Amino acid sequence: MSINVTGKIEHKDIGVGTWALVAESGETYELQDLPDELKQSNLNVKVQGQVREDVMTTAMIGPVLQVQSFEVI
Repeated sequence: MSINVTGKIEHKDIGVGTWALVAESGETYELQDLPDELKQSNLNVKVQGQVREDVMTTAMIGPVLQVQSFEVI
């Protein structure tokens, strides 16, 4: 099931580092399959993706959101 999340891209300095989407609701998603053009801190975006409950990460900062499409806003 796909979800749409609007928020801000952040780079988290946990371990080797990871990219996250901090939603307007305050929830943090760890981003998977993030396109290079989204690897910019403080970028406001709307992301469509799938929450992956079958994936674990070393950062463990929130649910993993596999990016399917996006819009910079």
